[in-house]
Amino acid sequence: MAYDLENRTFVFARDVRQFVKKVKLTVVNLDDIKQLLRSSGSVGANYIEANEATSQKDFYYRIKIARKEAKESTYWLRLLEGNIAPEYSGDIELFKKEGMELVKIFSSILKSSKEP
Repeated sequence: MAYDLENRTFVFARDVRQFVKKVKLTVVNLDDIKQLLRSSGSVGANYIEANEATSQKDFYYRIKIARKEAKESTYWLRLLEGNIAPEYSGDIELFKKEGMELVKIFSSILKSSKEP
């Protein structure tokens, strides 16, 4: 069975969006949520761009950016974690876990690719 990383990154961004709709917006968490939305969507967008790369250098660069955005997403999730209702902590943990799994996947892709 083929592994669809493009869909997995899409589901990550989509699910993050569904989650933040439930979170009460406050002065404290507004910027964290905005940044989380940007970075979670950027993971998949950069992966798509990597798949459409016209050179090995461009592919490598886009995968590095996708990895960076996955790391950043977990950072914003960690910040948000302390400022939301406790009933959402399980959701945050799942998103952090998925973000770190994506980081590991992109790291593996980078290791197996030749750095230009």
